[in-house]
Amino acid sequence: MQLIDSDGKNHGTVPLLEALGLAEAAGLDLVEIAPNSEPPVCKILDYGKFRFLEQKKAAEARKKQKIVEVKEIKLRPGIDDHDYGVKMKAVRRFFEEGDKVKVTLRFRGREIAHQDIGYRLLSRVKSETASLAKVELEPSMEGRQMIMVLAPR
Repeated sequence: MQLIDSDGKNHGTVPLLEALGLAEAAGLDLVEIAPNSEPPVCKILDYGKFRFLEQKKAAEARKKQKIVEVKEIKLRPGIDDHDYGVKMKAVRRFFEEGDKVKVTLRFRGREIAHQDIGYRLLSRVKSETASLAKVELEPSMEGRQMIMVLAPR
């Protein structure tokens, strides 16, 4: 096996028993760092400290991850221009935060007969957000709702 001591000095290829003896003499542990390499690489170090540093690295990586949430915007077919503007401002804010947006258009009563109004409204949303987002799920009917999912670019 390839042996590296606690100071980082490479001892070259060393038999297992000799490596264990060197680790015991130093009062430290023999830890296999790269088991898949040929020959495997082992290092003499304090295993408790090694585990602590590995956990710290993993926690740091988790902290830097961005969890993508799916935010929902609910619309109605007869939405007023001002209300539409307020909803679009919220959609832009969600995209700036890196979240996906699910646009739900709910039909009530006889509105279901005018699905073309819903498609036009969702295509308006799609065209206004084209520079910020891409369509992940095209507008489709699910019961009395029309749904479209947009993801940030």
